[in-house]
Amino acid sequence: MSRILIVEDEAKIARFVELELVHEGYEVEKAPDGRTGLDLALQGDYDLILLDVMLPGLNGIEVLRRLRQQKSTPVILLTARDAVMDKVSGLDAGADDYITKPFAIEELLARIRVAERHHEAGEAAPRGARIEIGPVVLDEDRHEVTVNGEPVYLTNHEFLLLQALMENKNIVMDRSRLIEKVCGYDYVGETNVIDVYVRYLRTKIDDHYGINLIRTVRGVGYVIRDDLK
Repeated sequence: MSRILIVEDEAKIARFVELELVHEGYEVEKAPDGRTGLDLALQGDYDLILLDVMLPGLNGIEVLRRLRQQKSTPVILLTARDAVMDKVSGLDAGADDYITKPFAIEELLARIRVAERHHEAGEAAPRGARIEIGPVVLDEDRHEVTVNGEPVYLTNHEFLLLQALMENKNIVMDRSRLIEKVCGYDYVGETNVIDVYVRYLRTKIDDHYGINLIRTVRGVGYVIRDDLK
């Protein structure tokens, strides 16, 4: 039985989600504020965390940042705020996904299933290949990326996106194909999520190391070519 931690200060929402998850066969624990949620997340063994952004004590983004220093537990952000920068901040801090309130419970359950499958696939992945393009090295087995020998921290979705582009070097990948590679065939959400992850990768790799790794093909999608200049 999968264990899920709900960190949500709105009691009615937390209780509603708890009842639905229990009905679906999950074991659920709740925390009403950020500090309590962080303590439970660090001390407990959860399969997934539903984390509200606007929390008393510590906000959800700060909880996520501190959690990511020690654990890779899948996290789905719950937020009433629909601004792009809020989503960007959450994903950049290491969230696996986000869902905006109010949400349909069916959509939340679908996102939970996708996050669980991605996490399980990452843990059970067979020995993979080592892909090198210029100074960028992606090690599938170690789930690591280095540039000029320096490790680059990537979230799971960022890693999957980079892997898809590097495996298909010189092939233009449209957004729908990339969504399937990164988020799964049954992803339900906004299509611009790929653009968000590309922006993160460019910040962490292209901009930081002064290379031209990920290129935009207007009206189509993205590609990584041999020539990084």
